[in-house]
Amino acid sequence: MSAAEPGRRQRKARLVVGGLTLVLGTGAAVGRVRALRRAQRPLGTVVPAGDHPVLFMNPRSGGGKAERFGLPGECRARGIEPVLLGPGHDLVELAEAAVAGGADVLGMAGGDGSQALIAEVAARHGLAMVVVPAGTRNHLAMDLGLDRDDVVGALDAFGAAVERRIDLGDVNGRPFVNNVSLGLYAEIVRLPEYRDAKIETTLSTLPGLLEPGRPPFDLRFTGPAGERHTGAHVVQVSNNPYGRTIGSFVSRPRLDTGHLGVIALELPGDPADRALLAAVAAGRPERFPGYVAWTPSTFEVSSDAPVNAGVDGEALQVAPPLHFRTRPGALRIRLPLHASGLSPAARELRARSTVRGSRYSVSGRR
Repeated sequence: MSAAEPGRRQRKARLVVGGLTLVLGTGAAVGRVRALRRAQRPLGTVVPAGDHPVLFMNPRSGGGKAERFGLPGECRARGIEPVLLGPGHDLVELAEAAVAGGADVLGMAGGDGSQALIAEVAARHGLAMVVVPAGTRNHLAMDLGLDRDDVVGALDAFGAAVERRIDLGDVNGRPFVNNVSLGLYAEIVRLPEYRDAKIETTLSTLPGLLEPGRPPFDLRFTGPAGERHTGAHVVQVSNNPYGRTIGSFVSRPRLDTGHLGVIALELPGDPADRALLAAVAAGRPERFPGYVAWTPSTFEVSSDAPVNAGVDGEALQVAPPLHFRTRPGALRIRLPLHASGLSPAARELRARSTVRGSRYSVSGRR
């Protein structure tokens, strides 16, 4: 009996993409599923295991994740040299010493600020880097498509792995892998509870945090249309732009666009104004008149005094002017073969594209 004959029950092929269950009919279904599964694999080049891998660990990051997951022992069992940071240790100096001693793959188990420092050393020497999500939030690991709950599994990237290049951000010579926040959010970063202040919740609660009539910070810059801004309550510069929907507002679809993502916000004089809350809740903060976002390759902020900044979650003071730039493809990143390689924002875009471009029936919940 042929597939076209009546009475034959059609087989269905199923594929889960971005939380959606896609049900395909017969015909080209199997081929489509295979093609989509191939598309879900991490992008990059398969590379062999490193000859002399080294993993640096901050035992204080993430409430002691490195020791809680037994990373030193796991490293030794896999032939990875573990280096634990102690009081007074300089991470960059330790990494440079490891390179001088023959290290060919550098890894970091710690927060995003530490990841940026190792990234700078790896990029300077043309070495590949492994990211181990042993920090608190691990935003870089999230946007690389790593499972942030699988700390030990990230060590697989020291073995046979997928390698690809990503961009590095730079502000006045200091690298950043996620973002630099100025203004009110930079003040929040200086508070002990800042680690729980995500970007989207910070933006949505800014009106309630400001006193009536509080002026913007002394942050002067040029906007996307060449307009001059003499102050803002928030300026955030990210290493590649964030997604534009509310579900991807703290995630970047790509890390290799060769552009920065700049968000600036100036609130109205009356902080009781709820326009921003409504705009963010609708997933369209660009509709708020005090909000502007664009994607330059360089950006500069001037001020009459040192500027408080949150650089990858670390509270710093930076001397003005602040020169931001992107370094396209500066960093070689190794990912485990089992990693998705997709950030939440990328998964959302892929799922939407798959549904729009195919005549599938969709079932299940997102």
